[in-house]
Amino acid sequence: MTSRTLTRRAALAAVALTSALVLAACGGNGDDSDRDGTGHTGHGASAASAAPGASAGAHNAQDVAFAQGMIPHHRQALEMAGLAAGRASSARVKDLAARIEKAQDPEIRTLTGWLKSWGERAPMAGMDHSGHAGTTGMTGMTGMTGMTGMMSEADMAALKKATGKDFDTRFLSLMVEHHRGAVEMATTEKRKGRSDDAKAMADAIITAQDAEIEEMKRLLAAG
Repeated sequence: MTSRTLTRRAALAAVALTSALVLAACGGNGDDSDRDGTGHTGHGASAASAAPGASAGAHNAQDVAFAQGMIPHHRQALEMAGLAAGRASSARVKDLAARIEKAQDPEIRTLTGWLKSWGERAPMAGMDHSGHAGTTGMTGMTGMTGMTGMMSEADMAALKKATGKDFDTRFLSLMVEHHRGAVEMATTEKRKGRSDDAKAMADAIITAQDAEIEEMKRLLAAG
């Protein structure tokens, strides 16, 4: 066997080895090319593990609007509920107000955390109802557009002045409308949102607040 033949065989072997390595590398990338279902290749697994939480990953503009709107909506409910302990005459109204506070305060913290993880701005305290009519939409932030059920300054001022039976009636009547607004917002989130966590919260809000609306209507009917 001549030296030229040996040299040629060695070159062919090197080419074959290089081709095999290239094919193996391509095959490895193909296995992980779209694990996150986004069409981005090579980053599916790392992107999923780096995400701060489920809601921080798969979300859309509706999820942001839901969180930015529900935070001030809940804050106003807490402000209303906080008045009951010193003004309500009915023990059942006081109990309802306490349950509203217990449920909605943690939801505000959760919603705020989602917005931070999404790189979005959370509404500042004090933006709850200033300058907006009772059931009209709020503007200025994405989540405030079309938000319903919010009380006006006049509504809140009258509630703060009321005591006893007058407070009970005003509180229940206003909170029914407030809850209906939250249910409407949550229904839109369930229909248009993407985040599984946000849609799960929306479902929980609908269930809880629909039940509380019926409870408040019974209390109003009982006088």
